[in-house]
Amino acid sequence: MATTKLRPRSFARRGLAAVSAVALLGILAGCSSAAGSSSTGGSPSGALNIVVSSADSSDAGFKAVNAAFEKKYPNVDVKFSAVPNNNYKAAKSSRLTAGNVDILIAAPTEVPKFVADGSASDDDLSTDAGVFLDLTSQPFMKNFTPSLLKSIAYKGKQYTVPTGVSYYSGVFYNKTMFDKLGLSVPTTWSEFVTLANTLKAQGIAPLGIGGKDSWPAGLTMISAVQGLYPTQADKEALFKGLWTNKVKLTDSKPLEVLDRVQKMYDFGQQNFAGVSYATIPSGFASEQFAMTADGTWDAPTIASAVGSKFEYGYFPIPTSDTAADNATLAGKVDLRLAVAANTKNKTAALAWMSFFSDPKNYATYVKVSGTAPAEPDIASSAFLDSIKDYTSTFSPAWDTIWIANSKAGAAASFPFNYPGIAPLGSGTAQQAAKQSQSDWAAGF
Repeated sequence: MATTKLRPRSFARRGLAAVSAVALLGILAGCSSAAGSSSTGGSPSGALNIVVSSADSSDAGFKAVNAAFEKKYPNVDVKFSAVPNNNYKAAKSSRLTAGNVDILIAAPTEVPKFVADGSASDDDLSTDAGVFLDLTSQPFMKNFTPSLLKSIAYKGKQYTVPTGVSYYSGVFYNKTMFDKLGLSVPTTWSEFVTLANTLKAQGIAPLGIGGKDSWPAGLTMISAVQGLYPTQADKEALFKGLWTNKVKLTDSKPLEVLDRVQKMYDFGQQNFAGVSYATIPSGFASEQFAMTADGTWDAPTIASAVGSKFEYGYFPIPTSDTAADNATLAGKVDLRLAVAANTKNKTAALAWMSFFSDPKNYATYVKVSGTAPAEPDIASSAFLDSIKDYTSTFSPAWDTIWIANSKAGAAASFPFNYPGIAPLGSGTAQQAAKQSQSDWAAGF
């Protein structure tokens, strides 16, 4: 793969397309006839194939929209497929090649000039090859927040519709437990360490981590980068410094990222490396731990699990010793929807995109899925309102900026080697950093 991204719901999905050069030829061979034969006029009808990567919250949101769409357009049969994240790459590639998908997930992103050739994502290559329809002139694009559309533009054009925004450099925490123990929300790293040690002294595991799936443990790394490199400019400078080899992963500040991760692992629940992400909400609800590193996309699941057992909240993990650096949650534009250029039902596909983008229908998706809205003046949930002070300024998460070197070793994929630290791996922060630097240097 050209780029490497932390996988499921927690991270941006660059690299999920994985459309091979041979597959692209097959797709493009059908584009002119399929797109040309599909009229955008008249009432939509026929089958409409929508394929997304699965998560309970967004799946429910899409299903609600689909039901309303079919009610308005009874001659359209929406065939909705929510594919497990680990299988989505293959499903997306095969269905694009076969021409039996109309709407799907894509995330093309421009690659800076200092990044080596060959590091463009598969979605970038697919977009350049004409695999996705250009949606720039579609009237429904005007419904979305302009600055957000600007952030996802590809070479000055819009190929995707944003479904929402997620934040994932924080923790859900048990407010009732905090109040009972006289604990306050920490604003600096030293305060967070003191808080965690206080919880441990009470026999309470401070932090829940779904280590079995690996990527949830990477949320601690995203949080560490956010606090230590708090602005977009800071992250972009780090990105460029690594690619131009002016910064090493073993330098003091990059090493500090993994030191923070190692400490957060120390605060994790017992045997967290074997705990699946899917069990974290129930573990949090049963008070097996006081906090859990997670993204705001999981708020509906957390709410369902906790019910009325206790009050909970969400705050940024404060990985900097300067409080101001910890005042903003890192986030990303969530799932982005594209229309396949070789769609067999362009009329229905564009009608669905227009329907989804209509503020009334989009408000339903936001309410059901729990995502932060990508359109202005859409009501948010009480939970999202509770964190608005942390999200008033959008700060892109590290993994939305970073592009991996396909020629480098696996330990430099993120490039902070959080999987190399025990108990996920077998090393210390220093050893993990040394391995990632070695693997990074091997790519040049």
